[in-house]
Amino acid sequence: MTQSDAVDVPERLPEGNVTRLLDHRDFAGGLHDRRRRPDGWPNGAETALASRPSSHKEESSHACSARNDPCRGAWLLSRIRARMLVPPTDFLLMVAPIAWRPNQIHAVVTMALLGVALLSGGCRYRARLHLSVLDEFPTILARLLTAAAAVALVIALRHQRDAVFTFLNTACLAIVLVLVGRIITTQLIALGRRTGITRHDTVLIGGGPLAAELAKILGQHREYGLAIAGFVDDRDDDLFAQTLVPRLGTLRELDAAVKDTRADVLLIADGNFQEHALLDAVRTPVCQPADLLIVPRLHHFHTQTGMADHIGSIPVMRIRTPNLRGPSRLIKRMFDIAIASTAAVIVMPVMVAAAVAVRIEGGPGILFRQMRIGRNGKRFEVLKFRSLRPADERESDTHWSVATDPRIGPVGRFLRRTSIDELPQLWNIIRGDMTVVGPRPERPHFVEQFSQQFERYAHRHRVQAGLTGLAQVSGLRGNTSIADRARYDNFYIENWSLWLDVKIILRTFAEVVFHGGR
Repeated sequence: MTQSDAVDVPERLPEGNVTRLLDHRDFAGGLHDRRRRPDGWPNGAETALASRPSSHKEESSHACSARNDPCRGAWLLSRIRARMLVPPTDFLLMVAPIAWRPNQIHAVVTMALLGVALLSGGCRYRARLHLSVLDEFPTILARLLTAAAAVALVIALRHQRDAVFTFLNTACLAIVLVLVGRIITTQLIALGRRTGITRHDTVLIGGGPLAAELAKILGQHREYGLAIAGFVDDRDDDLFAQTLVPRLGTLRELDAAVKDTRADVLLIADGNFQEHALLDAVRTPVCQPADLLIVPRLHHFHTQTGMADHIGSIPVMRIRTPNLRGPSRLIKRMFDIAIASTAAVIVMPVMVAAAVAVRIEGGPGILFRQMRIGRNGKRFEVLKFRSLRPADERESDTHWSVATDPRIGPVGRFLRRTSIDELPQLWNIIRGDMTVVGPRPERPHFVEQFSQQFERYAHRHRVQAGLTGLAQVSGLRGNTSIADRARYDNFYIENWSLWLDVKIILRTFAEVVFHGGR
């Protein structure tokens, strides 16, 4: 698991009986908070669910594990997450009509699988902060009807009309069952939050009036499942949130605050810090696993996107965490091997012809090998068809080559314009040095130079270098803006999905065939 679930992954559990121990935990936390209250934190602030030291948490966890069955049962309940409850329940309820319609088992199961995929948006399910089946009803109904319509279309093409009507009747019943199931699972999630079984320690980023309002709402309404452990901010005055929760330090100390409080949620409100510093702070290895929630800067306006949530009347956006490791990386690797191997077989005649043409035009040395920087700064040797012969190795490593270089012959110019010179990198992909889609690799000399000159350029190396990328299909090839390339590459990383890779591959093909040129 690469990141925590901001609304359904409990970090710890109250000791002993749930109801009794919630009172005990609040009392113990209040005593500890009074001992360590910073200057300016008023006497009533302990009611805002401030954090406790990690040693106390470890002792509580150990004590609970050694206790009797009630504690063990509560611990088991705390391990149940929304993604373990809601999607399986949806699936079981959608296939339930098979009990009286066994002759359409394949159609119903197909609809159930498609429906679950659509309901989760193709990624891991997350319960909303503000739980309401009525808010989700239009989306749930639309996606389930889409799944039913897709299956019904296939049935209509392969079977008689009666089979379609029978399936649609079954699908309508399945949709009703799912809606009823959502009411039940939503109530269970809400109960877990209210009783404290599901509770997520949260660090506020910012200490202004908006942060204070969020701390107040979350302290009064446990049904959101977020417990504010404290806040970080760079300013020393006008810290409105300090009247409710403790200050944990400045933005530079965010890593330490997350470690000390074991927070699994970061909530960005209003604070005094630079935007680039904030971006760097929330993407550190310590903060990366935490869910990232942000209040829009102009939060008084209503959003039209489907990703909006809210705490009280304050809109909150969930920022997706880049899928840089775990199952997502494995899926991308399998995709790379399949695409690269297939492409290598298809373009083999083209590569042979290109090799012969390069040999005729420039003599021996068909392949050009050059050191490039890949994921996490790892060096690897990239392969290309030689389009020109550099004067020496230093020129190869430090000279910025352009298409107008007079040493490029007709063959080399054609290979560059059509990107055929990059085809040997399919072997780099199969070998694991590169990926099909990702930021283009650069030479060590220029990586060092650009990392100092351009903001967030070094962040491109969070993932493997690619044969093609979003920047390249957006017209940023050859002698174009490095700053723009870095922005496009980081956008790709932050928003990666398998479908995004497919789109970039299709756009690459169209770019080479119809709009070639560097």
